[in-house]
Amino acid sequence: MRTLSLILSFVFLLCAGFASAQVKMVDGKLDAIKPGSKINTEFTYENMGVGKFKAEEEYVNKKKKEYNEKEAGRGDRWAESWVADRKNRFEPAFNNLLGKHADINPGAYPDAEFTLVVNTHFTEPGFNVGVWRSNAYINATAKIVETKNRDKVVAEFTLNKMPGRDVSGYDFDTGERIEEAYAKAGKELGQLMKKKMK
Repeated sequence: MRTLSLILSFVFLLCAGFASAQVKMVDGKLDAIKPGSKINTEFTYENMGVGKFKAEEEYVNKKKKEYNEKEAGRGDRWAESWVADRKNRFEPAFNNLLGKHADINPGAYPDAEFTLVVNTHFTEPGFNVGVWRSNAYINATAKIVETKNRDKVVAEFTLNKMPGRDVSGYDFDTGERIEEAYAKAGKELGQLMKKKMK
């Protein structure tokens, strides 16, 4: 009975964590964005905090040192992946689900009329050690601007506590958990944009 109670409590907390994810349109209109249109996407990571660290650099330096002390070169490889995962995993995952749910074509289209600028200002990497885990999540802002006149903001959004985890529970890799957070963010933003485009 006690085991069942613990399992139910865990499931409740897990669902509560996912329910806290929020995407909001804080300004603007999407009348000018049409279904099927191409939108240039750009990703920035300015002033990003990571976990308990206010500055990303502090987090990276700590992890790099820890991994290198365990195995020579491991920390260096980890630090390279930390940055490379953005272009290789996070941004494509975001664009893929954004396009699917908003019925638009996001990507590297510098000649598109509009550009979506996504700035991640906080990343919680989470952890998974088998018997105990904590989901990753990201907080970000997103702005749609006119590509040729970046001062002309069409719409602004906030994306808070976008969770990342593998449903099967095998997300031992930090990059995998964070990738799922970007996929969730793209999906949530896409669904909201589709509603606002009508």
